[in-house]
Amino acid sequence: MRIHLQALGCRLNEAELEDWARRFQARGHQLCRDPGEADLVVVNTCAVTAEAVRKSRKLLRRAHRENPRARLVVSGCSATLAPAAAEALPGVDLVVGNARKDRLVEITETALDLPLMPAQATEPGENALWARGRQRAFVKVQDGCRHRCTYCIVTLARGEERSRPRAEVIDEVRRLHASGVQEVVLTGVHIGGYGADLGTDLADLVQGVLRETRIPRLRLGSLEPWDLPEALWEAFADPRFLPHLHLPLQSGSDRVLRRMARRCRSGEFARLVERGRERVPGLNVTTDIIVGFPGETEADWARTLELAEALGFGHIHIFPFSSRPGTKAAGLPDPVPAEVQRRRAAELHALARRSRKAVLEARRGQRAAVLVEGRCRGDEAPDHWFGYTPDYLQVRLPDPGIGDLGNRILEVELGAPSDDGLALEARLAPPAGG
Repeated sequence: MRIHLQALGCRLNEAELEDWARRFQARGHQLCRDPGEADLVVVNTCAVTAEAVRKSRKLLRRAHRENPRARLVVSGCSATLAPAAAEALPGVDLVVGNARKDRLVEITETALDLPLMPAQATEPGENALWARGRQRAFVKVQDGCRHRCTYCIVTLARGEERSRPRAEVIDEVRRLHASGVQEVVLTGVHIGGYGADLGTDLADLVQGVLRETRIPRLRLGSLEPWDLPEALWEAFADPRFLPHLHLPLQSGSDRVLRRMARRCRSGEFARLVERGRERVPGLNVTTDIIVGFPGETEADWARTLELAEALGFGHIHIFPFSSRPGTKAAGLPDPVPAEVQRRRAAELHALARRSRKAVLEARRGQRAAVLVEGRCRGDEAPDHWFGYTPDYLQVRLPDPGIGDLGNRILEVELGAPSDDGLALEARLAPPAGG
């Protein structure tokens, strides 16, 4: 069968999709990028905000409308939290909750009576990652979270923490590298908690991947600021472990952080970022900030803006607060009016643009090894390729006329920020000493 896979939301959803892609291919099915050509569409939904739930349902309705003959399978957090609502959507044939998603391929084949090819009739096909049009692989190392931030619905959707065995993760990284993958991102719901149930930790996993594989580039997904083991800093001595950390701040006000049940206060966060930049030259720190958490005053908001300005983040993911039934925050008093949320979000977007531009400007004139991921889209930068530096800054490179650059690591000279302020212009660097 021809199968189209799609995910919304986090990198963990992407990692799960890539695992399903490999399993479907191994069982004789073919992946396709166009949902209109698919016999089966599988969607991994998101529920981190009410907007994410709305987008998940919209995507499912569109998938059925545009290809009503395709079978439709739904998984992920939105489907897990409201399975009856997911089952009631037009065209949905099967809902697989998060507790069973590790067996989604087998469950789908059985429940929908999919045609199977005998193992001896299958041939190695296009790598699952390339078949989905992706250049960077996400590897799921754990699931679930032991913490209970008051705004977070994901802990309810994902359940208790479970870590994958270290050897299993390393074997997956080896397989990906052997298939041509240049960069792997380790991801999970709470990756800083990796190994607590196995008697190990994240630093040991990272060191193991670096020591036991030859993957050229290794990166971490989102990591809670209270979860950095001391030995993790030592791993950055290997240039293959890339100098970028995504550390969610959520608020610069300690009063708001307490209401969120966050385990890191603003001063601790600032000291952590300062220490990281001392230990890892060129470290790029990106973050998440929630706007308009219940009870957030103008003074609280001013502290958030002040801290974000001082820390100079390379990127800020901005989330207007979304009340999620089932979380403690849904019952908190003093909601922030929507118009105040919009105004604060606009202020933070402006600050984030200034901060990103300053980070980009600081890299002007330097050299960097860029993993080229593909051609720029549409009017973004005609006849340009795009990729990312080790510290996760986007680079746009004029086509040098030397063939397909996709999935190649190239040494470039970094120039000025692009007109839209989202990337650095660059050109191929001459050989060292040339």
